[in-house]
Amino acid sequence: LWFTGFADSTLEKQVYGLDFRKAGAKPQRLTAPGGWHEAVMDDAGQHLIVTSSTPSQPAQVWLGDGAGKRLAWIEENHLDGSHPYAPYLAAHVVPQFGTLAAADGQAMDWRLLKPAGPGPFPVLMQVYGGPHAHNVTRKFTSPIEQYLVSKGWAVFQLDNRGSNNRGMAFEAPIFRAMGGVEVQDQLAALGWIKAQPWAGKVAVNGWSYGGFMVLKLLEAAPGAFAAGIAGAPVTRWELYDTAYTERYLGNPVTEPAVYAKSGALGDAAKISDPLLLMHGMADDNVVFENSTALMTALQRAKTPFDLMVYPGATHATPGLEVHTWITRLKFLGRTVAPTGY
Repeated sequence: LWFTGFADSTLEKQVYGLDFRKAGAKPQRLTAPGGWHEAVMDDAGQHLIVTSSTPSQPAQVWLGDGAGKRLAWIEENHLDGSHPYAPYLAAHVVPQFGTLAAADGQAMDWRLLKPAGPGPFPVLMQVYGGPHAHNVTRKFTSPIEQYLVSKGWAVFQLDNRGSNNRGMAFEAPIFRAMGGVEVQDQLAALGWIKAQPWAGKVAVNGWSYGGFMVLKLLEAAPGAFAAGIAGAPVTRWELYDTAYTERYLGNPVTEPAVYAKSGALGDAAKISDPLLLMHGMADDNVVFENSTALMTALQRAKTPFDLMVYPGATHATPGLEVHTWITRLKFLGRTVAPTGY
């Protein structure tokens, strides 16, 4: 049997093999420690195609045998002088990893990139927080995060309770309680960040469930963040995908209090920190009405906010990613600290 899993570390997806025909056999790791590996296998069970990445190496694709031995490169993606990333390699920052304890004692993984020196540095907390996600990993980091570090920012991310691949006890606390323990876990991380001597002002950024989390964080702790960026946020769970939402929150007819508490509209008037709201107007995942409902609530509360909408764009705003980040960087530059824009 061949499978991927996290037996060695929740930060690393590895490929394992198990000869189930041998009594007492244990799974054997077939891929190298220190990275993240995805794999597909041929129907005969003889060959693997593996995509591997580490914090220092962008994705490589290779052909291996059933024992995990590399037979040939499909795309070595070698970081030599001709590589597109070569001009930035000397400035590349490898993230630090650690854990924080949740209120129930479970360990939550975090990832941190920061410039050299004592600081203080402005900090961007990247947040998602919802089911199915696993963001704190030993993979090659996003170029935009490396860019921010080059401009004097630190970038932090925590996988709170409710995140994927840590088992039922870790995922279960958000059942019938979205926007609860995940928010408290992220606020605990914020407290840890602010206790560090290198940390300055802290902003928070998230998209989709992460956008929902940004709103819930700003509502839960007014004044704690220097700014928040909410992209394509769910604000009212009755507007979201029925199969997904009812799996976690139950039936809105019989559980109205759960939906009201989990939504982001009831406490919208508590938002007082600078907020940038972003959304694609043709979003068929988190429909645009989520944001118009929030706009209405903020306007009625006489709360100013920044807004960027994308006509015709769907949930991932395809082709507009650069514009979305320029918009974020300009907003952060106005509200928190210089970003180069």
